[in-house]
Amino acid sequence: MAPALEDGEFDNDDYYSLLNVRREASQEELKGSYRRLCMLYHPDKHRDPELKRQAEQLFNLVHQAYEVLSDPQSRAIYDIYGKRGLDVEGWEVVERKRSPVEIREEFERLQREREERRLQQRTNPKGMISVGVDATDLFDRYEEDYEDVPGGGFPHVEINKMHISQSIEAPLTTSDTAVLSGSLSTHNGNGGGNINVALRRVTSAKGWGEVEFGAGDTHGPLLGMKIFRNLTARCFVTAQCGLHFSSRGVRPGCTTMLARHLDKNTMGYLQWRWGTQSSMNTSIVRDTKTSHFTLAMQLGIPHSFMMMSYQYKFQDDDQTKVKGSIKAGFFGTVVEYGAERKISRHSVLGATVSVGVPQGVSLKIKLNRASQTYFFPIHLTDQLLPSAVFYATVGPLVFYLAIQRLVIRPYVRSQKEQDLEKHRESSASDIARKRQEAESAVLLMQESVRRIIETEESKMGLIILNAWYGKFVTDNSQKHERAKVIDVTVPLQCLVKDSKLILTEATKSGLPGFYDPCVGEEKSLKLLYQFRGVMHQVLSPEGEALRIPKQCRWPYQCVCSTT
Repeated sequence: MAPALEDGEFDNDDYYSLLNVRREASQEELKGSYRRLCMLYHPDKHRDPELKRQAEQLFNLVHQAYEVLSDPQSRAIYDIYGKRGLDVEGWEVVERKRSPVEIREEFERLQREREERRLQQRTNPKGMISVGVDATDLFDRYEEDYEDVPGGGFPHVEINKMHISQSIEAPLTTSDTAVLSGSLSTHNGNGGGNINVALRRVTSAKGWGEVEFGAGDTHGPLLGMKIFRNLTARCFVTAQCGLHFSSRGVRPGCTTMLARHLDKNTMGYLQWRWGTQSSMNTSIVRDTKTSHFTLAMQLGIPHSFMMMSYQYKFQDDDQTKVKGSIKAGFFGTVVEYGAERKISRHSVLGATVSVGVPQGVSLKIKLNRASQTYFFPIHLTDQLLPSAVFYATVGPLVFYLAIQRLVIRPYVRSQKEQDLEKHRESSASDIARKRQEAESAVLLMQESVRRIIETEESKMGLIILNAWYGKFVTDNSQKHERAKVIDVTVPLQCLVKDSKLILTEATKSGLPGFYDPCVGEEKSLKLLYQFRGVMHQVLSPEGEALRIPKQCRWPYQCVCSTT
């Protein structure tokens, strides 16, 4: 089914499913299916006033589906954005001889115009809270130097630094944005803060510029400027200059970075920094669907180093990533390894162990919640102690598994149930409408189904004995969970032609005579049919094509796979 325009919108009208055709169906296939359904639902075939009214509604629905899919432009819009994409204002002025790519670009332009009208109501808040913990007493206290220290019998853990920052964006016009940011920091009893205001203007499709003003007791007043520019389709440059005013004078600084796409997944960077800490940095970053690799080298004052890191991305629902890096320079050598995982819809939890000389052993825990970041660097020891490395590695893993089982999984399950219930409530009217349409369709199919069965029986063809669609109870189902299925025997028999039943991969709930009995849950189609006097059973998951009859080695109780 074509995707909805916005999250949470419910669109249960799948035109491909209604006509029972493939998404790649030709005009001939569309026309053949349309003619068959027109013969079934034509109002003039029914004398009963109620049946005539129901047939007219279904006839109009089939006609609407055919009109959309038979028109190349409307079909392209529907394929990309679903039924609601056809309702966007402005399509009537679009040239009709356009490709799907051009239609997508036109739709995005119309969407941008709609977003501009809501521009004043939007902000982009971002924040970070960092809390540094000194836990060296947990391990260093076992050294001989700690034996004679008063109060050394109980480990002392303290918070030695903290940093809080927050920023918001306020769009002024379609090309101008104001950014307000501030931060507070404290370290070993000494602290300070600053506040910055930046004005950003998009000058063209190739670049933008930004002017920044700041004040605070951390670095003093600040005046800066930043420029971004696309040089070519594969290369861009950024330049940033600033002046820091303090009691010791003015401290200028400048940073320039040149970046280039080396291939589809690889970027190369070259950066120069001039000021109190001058340096030159070059790096290569390769990012693919399954991995992320970085190789960097810096020459500068006071630090020069080489760094290599690798991250592997698991292709699972939790977006699990494992990473490792090594960094060596004038300051020593640091090896880091860790992992991160999505724990809810908007939250990602990560942990990294850092082992270095002379830095010691540290554990860094990071939680990203929407646009907010919570960072907890925990310094365990100044020395390379195997016990510290072991507990820094195993401790977070055991803690995560316990929290995952006792807190995260129950919370996520509860959230899914609440979202599903809200989805059901918001789509209740649509489901009621689809159910009424399905019941009406079944009534209108009775005469056609009777004739089809007579024809199939005369040649020992395909007879649908029983068919159900929805969610079935399995061994993995929760206790007291009931099946949520509907009887679709008549609709499927009506689709039998020349002793064959062919269903496409489209959503089955959109088939004539079908509706969704369990919104948001996994569904399947189960049917028992007779062919050449032999009974067969088929179980077809939602979203998979089905073609019967199939030749089975064990009739009567065989379970045929789908195609």
